[in-house]
Amino acid sequence: MYPAASGVVTALDPILRACGGTWIAHGSTEADRKFVNSKDKLGVPPENNRYILKRVWLTKEEEEGYYYGFANEGLWPLCHVTHTRPIFRETDWQMYKKVNQKFADSVLEELPAKNPFIFVQDYHFTLLPRMIKEKRPDTTVALFWHIPWPNPEVFAICPYQQEILDGMLGCDLIGFHTQFHCNNFLDTANRLIECRVDTEKFSVIRANKETFIRAFPISVDGFFNGNILKLNEPQIEKIREELQLKDKIVAIGVDRIDYTKGIIERIQALDRFIEKYPEYKNKFVFIQLAAPAAPISGVITN
Repeated sequence: MYPAASGVVTALDPILRACGGTWIAHGSTEADRKFVNSKDKLGVPPENNRYILKRVWLTKEEEEGYYYGFANEGLWPLCHVTHTRPIFRETDWQMYKKVNQKFADSVLEELPAKNPFIFVQDYHFTLLPRMIKEKRPDTTVALFWHIPWPNPEVFAICPYQQEILDGMLGCDLIGFHTQFHCNNFLDTANRLIECRVDTEKFSVIRANKETFIRAFPISVDGFFNGNILKLNEPQIEKIREELQLKDKIVAIGVDRIDYTKGIIERIQALDRFIEKYPEYKNKFVFIQLAAPAAPISGVITN
């Protein structure tokens, strides 16, 4: 069992290994089916089970409409403000609602009788918090939004804006990467739906339900402040010789393959650099590491 090339997995797997719980996630391959038991579950990691991974199976049509359609062609470019026109199809929206309900039903099956906590991941499940709260109002629901949140004018492009905001505000807590994204979300809620924004508590009150909005920065800052594995000089020289990099200037990029990452623009900039400074030909090497984009979605219960 190999870890997925995903920031979500990298961030959450250590937490689940430490605290336990159940991760409910989409199963997309035959290998996923091979390793689950009769209840679509398996222990993770296999050699020393610390938490349960439960698979939810989607049809090809559900995956196309929910993930590749509404989430990737609609919400992804909308929230990244990529100047790529987001595409919203009614058929994709209906499939998105259907899949959110499918995950909600799977989550509800796993909830304990008392004090359940659910941690929802990302823009794939905007409707799920409200669906859970309607069945189990005693549940504490948190959502972390792993991509930017745009300003109200941009989000208003989405024809399903009110349903999405209403679903998200079923949460008790919504987290974003930066305070700027939190501010955008509060402005969006204040402008587009009937609610009251409390700027002192940084919360949104809708239908007597309060949702707190907070910034929880993750990613590279923590990495660079931690203990970084350092290679000694002989190791570095060996790598340079093996890859024929001796006496060359080396630059590296590490990204997921996606049009928001600027990989094409980066290559164009390198072309311009060599064109402008030809003396660097055969002296400058650029290495791009890129992981393919893949469906990573899930809900954690505890």
